Amino acid sequence: MIIDCHCHAGKGDGLTGPWDTDAPLKKYLERALEEGIDRTAIFATFHSDYRAANREVAKIVASLPDRLYGFAFVHPERDQGRVYEMVTEAVLQYGFCGIKVHNHDGRITREICEVAANFSLPVLYDVMGEVSIVELLAQEYPQVSFIIPHLGSFADDWKSQLALIDHLVRHSNIYTDTAGVRRFDLLEQALHRAGAEKILFGSDGPWLHPGVELAKIYALNLPEATEELILSRNFLRLTSRARKNRLKTSSNQPKALPEPKLLNSFY
Repeated sequence: MIIDCHCHAGKGDGLTGPWDTDAPLKKYLERALEEGIDRTAIFATFHSDYRAANREVAKIVASLPDRLYGFAFVHPERDQGRVYEMVTEAVLQYGFCGIKVHNHDGRITREICEVAANFSLPVLYDVMGEVSIVELLAQEYPQVSFIIPHLGSFADDWKSQLALIDHLVRHSNIYTDTAGVRRFDLLEQALHRAGAEKILFGSDGPWLHPGVELAKIYALNLPEATEELILSRNFLRLTSRARKNRLKTSSNQPKALPEPKLLNSFY
C-alpha cells in the first residue's frame, strides 16, 4: 500500500497564490492512480474560516472514502478557544485522523497540542524553517506525534533541514515527510541517521506531482520492508487510534453528493 500523507484540497477564499485560491484534485487523483498511490490524506488550503473549509474537505473525503483521509486544519490565533470544538466535529462527525497547522498562520499553541493529545491525533505542523520550536514540542508533549513536513523547510533551507534531522534522531515523537525535499543527500542522511520509522511519504499535491515525489522514495533503493514503512506503515501507525474512530463514525460523515457535476466542483 502507498499512502500520500500531504495533499491540499478545496478552495481557499484568498487570491494571493494557489495556496489560498484553489487546490483541485482531479489531476492529482488521476496521477496518483497512475502511480499506484492507494490513499491520500487531504486538508484545506489557506482559508479565513477553517471550520467551513474543514467541512468542505469532509464532503470530498466522503465522496471517495476508500481513497481519502481527512486532517483538520486549525488557525492558532483565529481559532483560539474553539480548537477542541472544531476537532471534535472533525473527528467524531467526519472521521478525520489528524490535525494540520501552518506557521504561515501562526505558531502552534498549547491549546492545539492538548487537543491533539486528547484525541490521539498526529499533528502535521509546517514550521517554515523555524526548527527550534521542535525541541519544545517534543519535550512538552511527548505523547503527541508531530510530523514536520518538507524535512523542516519547503524553502530548501538546508541549515533548517540539517537541524531537523538532529531532532528526528533525538526525539521519539518527531517525524518528517518527504514532500518537496530537493536535496536528495539530506533525505538519505535523515534515513541513515534517524531511520525509516521517522519518515513518511508526502507529495504536497496537487501542486507537486505525486509521481515525481514518489520517485525519490524509490531512488533510495530500500529493502521492501523498509520502503513500506515510509510509504504507508508509519502513517497507519500514527493514525491508528483515530482511524478506529473513523470506522465507528463513518455513518455520520457528510453524504457524498450524487451528481457528477457537483463532485467536479470539489475536484
